[in-house]
Amino acid sequence: MRRSALPFLLLALAAAGCVPKKAQTPQPAGKPDLIVLLPDPGKTTAGRAFVSNDKGRVDLDRAGAAVIVKRGEAPQSVPLESNDVQHTFADAIASLPPTPQHFILYFRFDSEELTDESRRLVQDVLVAVKLRPDPEVVAIGHTDTTGTQAKNVELGLRRAIAVRTILIEAGLAPEAVAVQSHGEGALLVHTADNVFEPRNRRVEITVR
Repeated sequence: MRRSALPFLLLALAAAGCVPKKAQTPQPAGKPDLIVLLPDPGKTTAGRAFVSNDKGRVDLDRAGAAVIVKRGEAPQSVPLESNDVQHTFADAIASLPPTPQHFILYFRFDSEELTDESRRLVQDVLVAVKLRPDPEVVAIGHTDTTGTQAKNVELGLRRAIAVRTILIEAGLAPEAVAVQSHGEGALLVHTADNVFEPRNRRVEITVR
C-alpha cells in the first residue's frame, strides 16, 4: 500500500495570526507569499510542481526550490538554503507522517517457518511498529516457483498470516495488519519454473 509520492508544498503567508473580522484589512500590495518544494519524508529527492499566475510561471523541480509571489507580479525564483527551509518550516515538517519502513522476512522451503536470521529481524519490525502512535502494517507473502501457482498463492498467504500472528501476539491490534499473497507472481529473483530460490520465499512488510 505504498502511496505514490506527491510533492509537499508549504505556503508561508507573510501575515500570520487571526484578528476579529471587523478589524481585518486588505493585504498591502507587495506582501509576498513564499512557496517551497520539500523532499518526500526520508528522501533527498522531490517531485515537480509549478507556480503560475497571469504574469508568468516558475517550475519547481528539486527539493528546496522556492518562489516568491507578490501581488500583481510574476512569480520569482529565490535562493533558499537547506537550513533556511528547516528553520522556516520546522513545525510543518515535524507534522508530516513518518516515512514508511520496509522489511523482508525469509522462510524455509515449503513452510511458514522463518529462517533463523529473519526470526531475529522480527524484533526490528516490532520496534518500528511500537514507535508509531497508530501503526498500519501490510504483510505480503511470496514463494519461489516450485509447486503449482494455486498452491503458492495459498503458501504465500499462510506466510503472511504467520507474520500477522506474530505482530498481534506482540500487542498490535488485529485490524491494523492487512495480509496479501502474490504467490510466485512477484519474484524477487527471477527464475524459470520449478526453481528453488530461498530469496523468493519471503514476506514483505510495510509499516506506516
